[in-house]
Amino acid sequence: MAIELTPTTEARRVADATRELVRARILPLEQEHDGDVAAAGGDAFRVHIQQLARDAGVFAPHAPVEYGGLGMDMRDRAPVFEEAGYSVFGPLAMNIAAPDEGNIHMLAHIASADQKERYLAPLCRGEVRSAFAMTEPAPGAGADPAALAATAERVPGGWRIDGAKHFITGADGAGFFIVMARTSGTAGDLGGATMFLAPADADGIRVGRHIPTIDRSMVGGHCELTFDGLRLPDDAVLGEVDEGYRYAQVRLGPARMTHVMRWLGSARRAHDIALGYSAERRLFGQRLGDLGMAQKMIADNEIDIAATRALLLTACAELDAGDLGTTATSIAKVYGAEAVHRVIDRSIQLCGGMGVSADLPLARLLSEVRPFRIYDGPSEVHRWSIAKRAVRRAARAREEVRNREDPRTGEKVSR
Repeated sequence: MAIELTPTTEARRVADATRELVRARILPLEQEHDGDVAAAGGDAFRVHIQQLARDAGVFAPHAPVEYGGLGMDMRDRAPVFEEAGYSVFGPLAMNIAAPDEGNIHMLAHIASADQKERYLAPLCRGEVRSAFAMTEPAPGAGADPAALAATAERVPGGWRIDGAKHFITGADGAGFFIVMARTSGTAGDLGGATMFLAPADADGIRVGRHIPTIDRSMVGGHCELTFDGLRLPDDAVLGEVDEGYRYAQVRLGPARMTHVMRWLGSARRAHDIALGYSAERRLFGQRLGDLGMAQKMIADNEIDIAATRALLLTACAELDAGDLGTTATSIAKVYGAEAVHRVIDRSIQLCGGMGVSADLPLARLLSEVRPFRIYDGPSEVHRWSIAKRAVRRAARAREEVRNREDPRTGEKVSR
């Protein structure tokens, strides 16, 4: 499959406008509030910076055109999201932050016409936020989604949902939830899950405490969430009953890649800071950037950034072609999450004491990107999945060889 690595003219235009917005307007706000979205004002701050993005013509680049977005495919999103991620507040300003960005993508592909008008349209316009409620306290769903414990039972007129969730990003202040609940089978079964759309003000939904985490840029926190007798009508089902895991794949692959895009921007910012410092700082009679060990770290940063971008674009090409890109997105996610962390960590090392001080944003950026090795699937689970599929392919190939027939005799050829 041929992969075009050069951004389209439109993607370059929007990326350039995003770069100007983020550097001129958003970065100063991030610095002012030390990257803490709650300290900046939470949802009121979100409304303010999203208006800045609207004024710049870069708001909701991924959303469908009919709902006010720019309708960009995965390939065109990559340079735009990367420029937005140069500031930890950039994605929020452009309405491309998690979880709303992934929910917009999924609703655009799965929701009914009525559901799109009720939920997708206001989400695209930034009038509401959303949350994706799947992760549960142990022993419920997490890295193993089949452990889903929350239940949805048929009742007259619809469904009753009960269960507990946690680490639900953006839950506090969300306008609605996409809820994953078990409609058949038991915890551990590979099927039997269904997604539901639930207005946040419905009886039976309680948003609990914010779970303290090391990242501070995601509005609405990472919260505990309880469903206690939540009643929803039949038209609240998103997709089909018992097909929630299959439909979730529409969201998961693209959401992993947009995470890579955004945090690649943070890695570039850290590298730029370290490069500037290395070009100016003098020690041992020469510039830091002229010392061999410093040059190795700079070169390794360049390699990690370039390799992450290449793997990202490879996965985006598969997604744009209609493939789920399961292996490609796992590879790009694992490499990207770990490479971004390495780039920022090296940048801190290059800047020495300044790197761990509040005078530079590097330590803050490291705290923001560290959870990416866990969010959207821990690196270890992705590695297990990649290896499992590789072994399965090898086993199939060997079986095909064993069952191959000699065209001259018609007999099976075994090796």
